[in-house]
Amino acid sequence: MAYVLKVKARYRSDNTGKVLRLPALWTESGLLLSHLRYLAKAVNRGQSWRERSAFAIMLLIRYVNANDGLFDKTVELLENFNIALRAGTIDLTTLIDPSGLYWRPRSADDANNLLQLITHYTDWLAEQPEYATARANPFKRATSAEQRLNWCAYYHKNDNVFLNHLSNSEEAKSRSAFTRRVERQYQVPVVVEEVKKFPEEYIIKLLDEGFIRAGSESNPDPNMRADFKGRAITLLMHYGGVRKSEVFHLYLDDIGVDKKRLEAVVRIYHPSEGVSPDKRYKSRQDYLLQRFQRTPRTMYLKSERLHAGWKAPVLSSREKYFKVDFFPPDKATEFLYNFQNYLKYQRVDPIGEDHPYAFTNTLGQPETIKNFQRLHKAAVNRIGLAHEKYRGTTEHGHRHAFGYRLAEHGFTQVEIQKMMRHRSPTACLVYTQPTNEDLRETMERRMEK
Repeated sequence: MAYVLKVKARYRSDNTGKVLRLPALWTESGLLLSHLRYLAKAVNRGQSWRERSAFAIMLLIRYVNANDGLFDKTVELLENFNIALRAGTIDLTTLIDPSGLYWRPRSADDANNLLQLITHYTDWLAEQPEYATARANPFKRATSAEQRLNWCAYYHKNDNVFLNHLSNSEEAKSRSAFTRRVERQYQVPVVVEEVKKFPEEYIIKLLDEGFIRAGSESNPDPNMRADFKGRAITLLMHYGGVRKSEVFHLYLDDIGVDKKRLEAVVRIYHPSEGVSPDKRYKSRQDYLLQRFQRTPRTMYLKSERLHAGWKAPVLSSREKYFKVDFFPPDKATEFLYNFQNYLKYQRVDPIGEDHPYAFTNTLGQPETIKNFQRLHKAAVNRIGLAHEKYRGTTEHGHRHAFGYRLAEHGFTQVEIQKMMRHRSPTACLVYTQPTNEDLRETMERRMEK
């Protein structure tokens, strides 16, 4: 019986001790080795991209398995796979799907992204010297997922009509007399989505009344009742514009004190290439490995609890870090107060399995994104708000509030780009545009004149 499952794999390409943790696809014939090799060679890609690539190929294999023997030509299969992604596979009148896939329709953006990932893999596969020898049978009679994917790559290489991963199909047509038959679907244009920022009128209430330690609501000691960790992390995001994933790469040594201004000095280093706090080690990756027998948190699989992503922010030092700029500046002092109280009253030091991370859980292990999301949601709900993205009350709403606040106080686009660590000066526009309510107020003021 044909099947495909996503599993975790340890991949070693040579006789060194270097081992990669990768998502892998397991079929009735064993591991899909070509895709595992492909992921291993994509050294500059993050775990989120690897997981998504594996998911895209898994969907293609499931579609092939569900339609075994129906297609004589590869192009017919690919065209119908494209339709299945976008339209779904369920008969809307009977709610039955004889294929057993039961796929719901995907948005144009989602389907285009999946097709691009498949195209990238088959582009790579077609360049491998062994792919031609694996095409022992025509597509219809090919029995393994590996052989069928080789036929997809073969078709793509020889006819140049496979999945269109170009951003503009009209541009592709103008450049060449040939265009790929399975093209990207037209996407509904969205200029800039309205900012979903955390409501500024609730931030003080969230910090003071939302972040309360579970079971300590009635504790008369304010130092034991307040959740200083939750407050400190939220201050970093709301007044420093820090992404939630970046918080969990912070070491204790990364947070210092400006004694003249009585402010916190927070530097967030690249999780693997940043300078080690111990000069005996050449990088943070080397430091974690030799000192703690750990790996940077970006190297954990996305499904693992210690995983934390890295969005490649612009760094401001050759030591590969960026300094957090708090706005208003006095919030650096407020952060320092909460962080010092967290260290004094609540931080649990690691026991046994040592580590350098600033924030820990109740067992002394590195705090996780998932647990902080749970704490943040509880804090938002505690002050009577719903924890929803479209309301701006999730964690990322704080970064939106930071960018909006900078624009509101007259910072230039270039200054906002620097403070939010964007590569492009246009990237901050989604954070700084006026809301519909702002536009309404502006219209009413102008009508009064």
